[in-house]
Amino acid sequence: MDISARNLRDRLRGALIAAAATPMTASGEVDLDVVSRYLAGLVADGASALAVLAHTGRGPYLTPEVRAAVIGRAVALGVPVLVGVGGSDGPAVTAVAPEQARVAAELGAAGVLVFPSAHDRVALHEAVWRAGRLPMIAFDLYTMPCPEGTMRELLAHPGVAGLKTALLADAVGCQRAIALTREAGRLAITGEDRMFGPSLLWGAQAALVGIAAANVGMTADVLRAHRGSGLRAFEEASGRLDRLAEVTFTEPVEGYVQRMLWLAAAEGRVPESHAVDPYGPPLPAGERAAVLRVADRISRPEG
Repeated sequence: MDISARNLRDRLRGALIAAAATPMTASGEVDLDVVSRYLAGLVADGASALAVLAHTGRGPYLTPEVRAAVIGRAVALGVPVLVGVGGSDGPAVTAVAPEQARVAAELGAAGVLVFPSAHDRVALHEAVWRAGRLPMIAFDLYTMPCPEGTMRELLAHPGVAGLKTALLADAVGCQRAIALTREAGRLAITGEDRMFGPSLLWGAQAALVGIAAANVGMTADVLRAHRGSGLRAFEEASGRLDRLAEVTFTEPVEGYVQRMLWLAAAEGRVPESHAVDPYGPPLPAGERAAVLRVADRISRPEG
Protein backbone atom coordinates (compact mmCIF):
# COMPACT_ATOMS: atom_id res chain seq x y z
CA MET A 1 0.00 0.00 0.00
CA ASP A 2 1.46 3.33 -1.04
CA ILE A 3 2.20 5.76 1.79
CA SER A 4 -0.14 8.36 0.30
CA ALA A 5 -3.02 5.87 0.30
CA ARG A 6 -2.20 4.83 3.85
CA ASN A 7 -2.17 8.46 4.98
CA LEU A 8 -5.52 9.22 3.36
CA ARG A 9 -7.04 6.07 4.85
CA ASP A 10 -5.98 7.15 8.31
CA ARG A 11 -7.02 10.76 7.76
CA LEU A 12 -10.54 9.82 6.73
CA ARG A 13 -11.20 7.16 9.36
CA GLY A 14 -14.33 8.21 11.22
CA ALA A 15 -14.98 11.10 8.83
CA LEU A 16 -18.26 12.31 7.40
CA ILE A 17 -17.50 13.09 3.78
CA ALA A 18 -20.38 15.04 2.29
CA ALA A 19 -21.11 14.03 -1.29
CA ALA A 20 -21.85 17.58 -2.34
CA ALA A 21 -24.26 18.62 -5.04
CA THR A 22 -23.18 21.22 -7.59
CA PRO A 23 -25.72 24.05 -7.33
CA MET A 24 -26.77 25.15 -10.81
CA THR A 25 -29.61 26.67 -12.77
CA ALA A 26 -32.06 24.85 -15.03
CA SER A 27 -29.77 25.62 -17.96
CA GLY A 28 -26.75 24.16 -16.15
CA GLU A 29 -25.03 27.42 -15.25
CA VAL A 30 -22.82 27.25 -12.15
CA ASP A 31 -22.21 30.31 -9.94
CA LEU A 32 -18.93 29.73 -8.11
CA ASP A 33 -19.79 32.08 -5.27
CA VAL A 34 -22.92 30.02 -4.64
CA VAL A 35 -20.77 26.88 -4.74
CA SER A 36 -18.34 28.33 -2.18
CA ARG A 37 -21.06 29.32 0.27
CA TYR A 38 -22.79 25.98 -0.10
CA LEU A 39 -19.63 23.92 0.47
CA ALA A 40 -18.54 26.09 3.39
CA GLY A 41 -21.95 25.54 5.00
CA LEU A 42 -21.62 21.78 4.75
CA VAL A 43 -18.27 21.93 6.53
CA ALA A 44 -19.56 24.33 9.19
CA ASP A 45 -22.50 22.04 9.93
CA GLY A 46 -20.58 18.80 10.40
CA ALA A 47 -18.84 17.54 7.26
CA SER A 48 -15.18 16.82 7.98
CA ALA A 49 -14.36 16.29 4.29
CA LEU A 50 -15.97 16.91 0.90
CA ALA A 51 -16.52 14.80 -2.20
CA VAL A 52 -17.11 17.05 -5.20
CA LEU A 53 -18.01 16.20 -8.80
CA ALA A 54 -19.13 12.74 -7.78
CA HIS A 55 -22.51 11.16 -8.56
CA THR A 56 -24.37 13.71 -6.42
CA GLY A 57 -22.31 16.55 -7.90
CA ARG A 58 -23.03 15.51 -11.50
CA GLY A 59 -19.30 15.58 -12.24
CA PRO A 60 -19.48 13.61 -15.51
CA TYR A 61 -21.71 16.29 -17.06
CA LEU A 62 -19.58 19.33 -16.25
CA THR A 63 -16.91 20.94 -18.44
CA PRO A 64 -13.23 20.74 -17.48
CA GLU A 65 -13.27 24.48 -16.72
CA VAL A 66 -16.21 24.24 -14.34
CA ARG A 67 -14.78 21.10 -12.73
CA ALA A 68 -11.47 22.84 -12.05
CA ALA A 69 -13.19 25.86 -10.56
CA VAL A 70 -15.34 23.72 -8.23
CA ILE A 71 -12.30 21.77 -7.06
CA GLY A 72 -10.46 25.01 -6.35
CA ARG A 73 -13.32 26.39 -4.25
CA ALA A 74 -13.55 23.15 -2.27
CA VAL A 75 -9.81 22.87 -1.61
CA ALA A 76 -9.75 26.47 -0.38
CA LEU A 77 -11.88 25.42 2.61
CA GLY A 78 -8.97 23.47 4.10
CA VAL A 79 -10.66 20.07 4.52
CA PRO A 80 -9.76 16.88 2.63
CA VAL A 81 -11.36 16.94 -0.83
CA LEU A 82 -12.12 13.88 -2.92
CA VAL A 83 -12.85 14.44 -6.60
CA GLY A 84 -15.07 12.19 -8.67
CA VAL A 85 -13.35 11.00 -11.85
CA GLY A 86 -14.72 9.02 -14.77
CA GLY A 87 -18.38 8.21 -15.09
CA SER A 88 -18.70 8.93 -18.80
CA ASP A 89 -19.93 6.27 -21.20
CA GLY A 90 -17.77 4.52 -23.75
CA PRO A 91 -14.07 3.72 -24.04
CA ALA A 92 -13.12 7.42 -23.82
CA VAL A 93 -13.34 7.09 -20.04
CA THR A 94 -9.90 5.48 -20.06
CA ALA A 95 -8.49 8.80 -21.28
CA VAL A 96 -10.88 11.20 -19.53
CA ALA A 97 -10.61 9.83 -15.98
CA PRO A 98 -6.78 9.92 -15.82
CA GLU A 99 -6.76 13.50 -17.09
CA GLN A 100 -9.35 14.46 -14.48
CA ALA A 101 -7.16 12.87 -11.81
CA ARG A 102 -4.12 14.78 -13.02
CA VAL A 103 -6.00 18.08 -12.78
CA ALA A 104 -7.34 17.19 -9.34
CA ALA A 105 -3.80 16.54 -8.13
CA GLU A 106 -2.57 19.86 -9.50
CA LEU A 107 -5.38 21.68 -7.71
CA GLY A 108 -4.61 20.15 -4.33
CA ALA A 109 -7.24 17.43 -3.94
CA ALA A 110 -6.56 14.79 -1.28
CA GLY A 111 -7.75 11.90 -3.44
CA VAL A 112 -10.12 10.74 -6.15
CA LEU A 113 -13.32 8.70 -6.14
CA VAL A 114 -13.19 6.51 -9.24
CA PHE A 115 -16.58 5.92 -10.86
CA PRO A 116 -17.31 2.30 -11.76
CA SER A 117 -16.85 1.42 -15.42
CA ALA A 118 -18.22 -1.19 -17.79
CA HIS A 119 -14.67 -1.57 -19.07
CA ASP A 120 -11.65 -3.03 -17.26
CA ARG A 121 -11.95 -1.48 -13.80
CA VAL A 122 -8.53 -2.55 -12.64
CA ALA A 123 -6.87 -1.06 -15.72
CA LEU A 124 -8.85 2.15 -15.24
CA HIS A 125 -7.67 2.52 -11.65
CA GLU A 126 -4.08 1.89 -12.74
CA ALA A 127 -4.36 4.59 -15.41
CA VAL A 128 -5.86 7.03 -12.92
CA TRP A 129 -3.11 6.24 -10.43
CA ARG A 130 -0.33 6.76 -12.96
CA ALA A 131 -1.78 10.06 -14.14
CA GLY A 132 -2.40 11.75 -10.81
CA ARG A 133 -0.60 9.75 -8.13
CA LEU A 134 -3.51 10.60 -5.88
CA PRO A 135 -4.84 7.94 -3.52
CA MET A 136 -8.04 6.41 -4.84
CA ILE A 137 -11.38 5.42 -3.38
CA ALA A 138 -12.93 2.55 -5.33
CA PHE A 139 -16.69 2.72 -5.84
CA ASP A 140 -19.20 -0.15 -5.65
CA LEU A 141 -22.35 1.48 -7.05
CA TYR A 142 -25.85 0.00 -7.27
CA THR A 143 -26.10 0.71 -11.01
CA MET A 144 -22.93 -1.28 -11.69
CA PRO A 145 -22.02 -3.58 -8.77
CA CYS A 146 -18.42 -4.73 -8.60
CA PRO A 147 -17.80 -8.48 -9.01
CA GLU A 148 -16.03 -9.98 -6.00
CA GLY A 149 -12.92 -11.00 -7.93
CA THR A 150 -12.53 -7.52 -9.38
CA MET A 151 -13.08 -5.99 -5.97
CA ARG A 152 -10.29 -8.07 -4.51
CA GLU A 153 -7.96 -6.90 -7.29
CA LEU A 154 -8.85 -3.27 -6.72
CA LEU A 155 -8.32 -3.59 -2.98
CA ALA A 156 -4.86 -4.99 -3.64
CA HIS A 157 -3.84 -1.95 -5.70
CA PRO A 158 -1.24 0.12 -3.82
CA GLY A 159 -3.01 3.37 -4.65
CA VAL A 160 -6.43 2.35 -3.28
CA ALA A 161 -7.03 3.83 0.15
CA GLY A 162 -10.57 2.57 0.57
CA LEU A 163 -13.82 1.49 -1.02
CA LYS A 164 -17.21 3.15 -0.93
CA THR A 165 -20.19 0.85 -1.10
CA ALA A 166 -23.46 2.33 -2.36
CA LEU A 167 -25.60 -0.69 -3.20
CA LEU A 168 -28.81 0.94 -1.93
CA ALA A 169 -30.78 -2.21 -1.07
CA ASP A 170 -28.31 -5.11 -1.27
CA ALA A 171 -27.50 -5.80 2.37
CA VAL A 172 -25.51 -8.95 1.60
CA GLY A 173 -23.42 -7.18 -1.02
CA CYS A 174 -22.77 -4.28 1.32
CA GLN A 175 -21.63 -6.57 4.12
CA ARG A 176 -19.35 -8.46 1.73
CA ALA A 177 -17.77 -5.24 0.43
CA ILE A 178 -17.14 -3.93 3.94
CA ALA A 179 -15.59 -7.22 5.03
CA LEU A 180 -13.33 -7.50 1.97
CA THR A 181 -12.23 -3.88 2.34
CA ARG A 182 -11.30 -4.27 5.97
CA GLU A 183 -9.53 -7.57 5.31
CA ALA A 184 -7.39 -5.76 2.74
CA GLY A 185 -6.45 -3.08 5.28
CA ARG A 186 -8.31 -0.38 3.38
CA LEU A 187 -10.95 2.05 4.65
CA ALA A 188 -14.51 0.72 4.48
CA ILE A 189 -16.69 3.71 3.55
CA THR A 190 -20.45 3.59 3.62
CA GLY A 191 -22.36 5.32 0.86
CA GLU A 192 -25.50 3.51 1.92
CA ASP A 193 -28.04 6.26 2.39
CA ARG A 194 -30.84 3.68 2.79
CA MET A 195 -28.80 1.39 5.08
CA PHE A 196 -26.73 4.00 6.88
CA GLY A 197 -27.06 2.84 10.48
CA PRO A 198 -26.83 -0.87 9.65
CA SER A 199 -23.73 -0.33 7.49
CA LEU A 200 -21.97 1.25 10.47
CA LEU A 201 -22.91 -1.75 12.58
CA TRP A 202 -21.54 -4.00 9.81
CA GLY A 203 -18.14 -2.33 10.13
CA ALA A 204 -18.07 0.77 7.93
CA GLN A 205 -15.37 3.11 9.20
CA ALA A 206 -16.34 6.37 7.47
CA ALA A 207 -19.23 7.78 5.45
CA LEU A 208 -19.45 9.36 2.00
CA VAL A 209 -23.12 9.99 1.37
CA GLY A 210 -25.38 12.10 -0.79
CA ILE A 211 -27.84 12.48 2.05
CA ALA A 212 -25.27 14.84 3.60
CA ALA A 213 -25.66 17.19 0.62
CA ALA A 214 -28.25 18.84 2.92
CA ASN A 215 -29.32 18.16 6.51
CA VAL A 216 -25.66 17.36 7.06
CA GLY A 217 -25.98 17.75 10.82
CA MET A 218 -28.51 14.91 10.94
CA THR A 219 -26.01 12.58 9.28
CA ALA A 220 -23.22 13.72 11.59
CA ASP A 221 -25.47 12.97 14.57
CA VAL A 222 -25.67 9.30 13.57
CA LEU A 223 -21.89 8.99 13.31
CA ARG A 224 -21.40 10.66 16.69
CA ALA A 225 -24.00 8.44 18.31
CA HIS A 226 -22.38 5.35 16.82
CA ARG A 227 -19.02 6.33 18.29
CA GLY A 228 -20.64 6.90 21.67
CA SER A 229 -21.90 4.34 24.12
CA GLY A 230 -25.60 5.12 24.06
CA LEU A 231 -27.63 2.64 22.03
CA ARG A 232 -30.78 4.72 22.46
CA ALA A 233 -29.13 7.84 21.02
CA PHE A 234 -27.89 5.86 18.02
CA GLU A 235 -31.32 4.34 17.47
CA GLU A 236 -33.03 7.73 17.56
CA ALA A 237 -30.51 9.48 15.31
CA SER A 238 -30.49 6.61 12.84
CA GLY A 239 -34.29 6.53 12.81
CA ARG A 240 -34.51 10.21 11.90
CA LEU A 241 -32.05 9.79 9.07
CA ASP A 242 -33.88 6.71 7.82
CA ARG A 243 -37.12 8.65 7.59
CA LEU A 244 -35.41 11.34 5.54
CA ALA A 245 -33.76 8.77 3.28
CA GLU A 246 -37.10 7.08 2.74
CA VAL A 247 -38.44 10.15 0.91
CA THR A 248 -35.24 11.31 -0.78
CA PHE A 249 -33.68 8.03 -1.94
CA THR A 250 -36.78 6.52 -3.48
CA GLU A 251 -37.99 5.82 -7.01
CA PRO A 252 -36.86 7.20 -9.30
CA VAL A 253 -33.59 6.93 -7.39
CA GLU A 254 -31.77 9.33 -9.73
CA GLY A 255 -34.18 11.96 -8.49
CA TYR A 256 -32.37 12.06 -5.15
CA VAL A 257 -30.08 14.82 -6.38
CA GLN A 258 -33.03 17.12 -7.05
CA ARG A 259 -34.62 16.18 -3.73
CA MET A 260 -31.44 17.02 -1.83
CA LEU A 261 -31.24 20.36 -3.66
CA TRP A 262 -34.83 21.11 -2.59
CA LEU A 263 -33.72 20.53 0.98
CA ALA A 264 -30.58 22.63 0.52
CA ALA A 265 -32.70 25.51 -0.76
CA ALA A 266 -35.18 25.15 2.11
CA GLU A 267 -32.26 25.34 4.54
CA GLY A 268 -30.96 28.49 2.87
CA ARG A 269 -27.81 26.79 1.61
CA VAL A 270 -28.47 27.67 -2.03
CA PRO A 271 -30.85 30.09 -3.76
CA GLU A 272 -33.95 28.67 -5.43
CA SER A 273 -32.53 29.64 -8.81
CA HIS A 274 -29.60 27.25 -8.29
CA ALA A 275 -31.45 24.36 -6.68
CA VAL A 276 -32.02 22.51 -9.94
CA ASP A 277 -30.72 19.20 -11.26
CA PRO A 278 -31.02 19.48 -15.06
CA TYR A 279 -29.64 15.96 -15.50
CA GLY A 280 -32.13 14.07 -13.35
CA PRO A 281 -35.51 12.54 -14.17
CA PRO A 282 -38.77 14.49 -13.91
CA LEU A 283 -40.44 14.14 -10.52
CA PRO A 284 -44.17 14.07 -9.73
CA ALA A 285 -46.01 17.26 -8.88
CA GLY A 286 -46.32 17.66 -5.16
CA GLU A 287 -43.23 15.61 -4.31
CA ARG A 288 -41.21 18.63 -3.23
CA ALA A 289 -43.83 19.60 -0.66
CA ALA A 290 -43.94 16.03 0.64
CA VAL A 291 -40.14 15.88 1.05
CA LEU A 292 -40.04 19.21 2.85
CA ARG A 293 -42.86 18.19 5.20
CA VAL A 294 -40.95 15.10 6.29
CA ALA A 295 -37.71 17.06 6.73
CA ASP A 296 -39.48 19.65 8.84
CA ARG A 297 -41.19 17.04 11.00
CA ILE A 298 -38.08 15.04 11.81
CA SER A 299 -36.01 18.16 12.51
CA ARG A 300 -38.15 18.88 15.55
CA PRO A 301 -37.10 17.42 18.92
CA GLU A 302 -40.26 15.33 19.12
CA GLY A 303 -39.77 14.12 15.48
